[in-house]
Amino acid sequence: MNADYSHLYRYSIPFSEPVTVKGCRLHHREGIVLALKSRDGKTTAYGEIAPLPGLHSEPLPAAEQQLMEVLTKHDFTESGPLSGQLYPSVRTGLEMALFNLEAQRSQLPPPLSERAPAEAVPLNALLFGDSATVGKRADEYFRQGYRTFKLKVTAESAEESLRSIRMLKNAYNGSIALRLDANQSMSLDEAVEFSRNLPERSIEYIEEPLKNPEQIEELHARTSIPSALDETLWQNPELAGSIPAACLKAYILKPNRLGGIKATLALAEQAKNRNLQTVFSSTFESGISLSFYAWMAACCASLPAACGLDTFRFLKHDLLDTPFAPVNARLDTQNLYWNGQKVALRSIKLTSIWTL
Repeated sequence: MNADYSHLYRYSIPFSEPVTVKGCRLHHREGIVLALKSRDGKTTAYGEIAPLPGLHSEPLPAAEQQLMEVLTKHDFTESGPLSGQLYPSVRTGLEMALFNLEAQRSQLPPPLSERAPAEAVPLNALLFGDSATVGKRADEYFRQGYRTFKLKVTAESAEESLRSIRMLKNAYNGSIALRLDANQSMSLDEAVEFSRNLPERSIEYIEEPLKNPEQIEELHARTSIPSALDETLWQNPELAGSIPAACLKAYILKPNRLGGIKATLALAEQAKNRNLQTVFSSTFESGISLSFYAWMAACCASLPAACGLDTFRFLKHDLLDTPFAPVNARLDTQNLYWNGQKVALRSIKLTSIWTL
């Protein structure tokens, strides 16, 4: 590792509007920033540990306690504490900091695959609300350069969602790609009924359509609508690997829920071997993580799919000197990667210092 010190910081960022995750209504995004430092102070590498209430099983204090236990062992190698069972958010932050430390030393972004990284990664824009709100937001995002949109849908909001989908199809006439995300909210019969009412060729896929993902193959047989896997990738990895690729379109990759950077890269390779898209996504993390995930997306495909990293819009401020942001709905991955190493210390609070 060759870092001499570690500093731990806490942060709390207000959401621009309350966010509800699996029934948890959140007003602030809280997390830990890990900084690995050289003795001479010339090298500092950052990682972010940010479990999200409602999504992660580990609360933030438990993640912090486990992180401190790793730091007391003075060894971040794969044969040391990193070989044990770590919370997914903790492993992600540790691996991120270690990759960034090596990048600081080499002055090259980490080579995460054998492919030449893409110069830019497109973003998708998240849509929600009634059809009037969806239409207004879609028009605004379209003018900013977005051509891929993701709409949240549920069984309870099926009619409103269908109105929004018809409106988007009529308004943009095939000039956008539309993805749906049902967050495992529908029964098989509800999903079949919903799918049969979709305008023809109006969507790319439905992300996690079913309460019981084991029925995805049957849903595809009855509707021909492909699905994308998100929660299933960590809830039931064996099932995820057994669902026929013909029924799927994409893997949605959230590194800090999947168990780390390396585990996510392995899933991205699995998706490539199954001829599926890899759509990198986040759990409302800061630009420290978003810049790293954008680089991961650039390294995993020569023509990356539009990724779900527009969650920065829900945070009132970033933790970086230069806040994470796209240009014309695209991410300049190399510049963003290096910007992700420049943390605004005024936005975080030092909680402890460790000698390594």
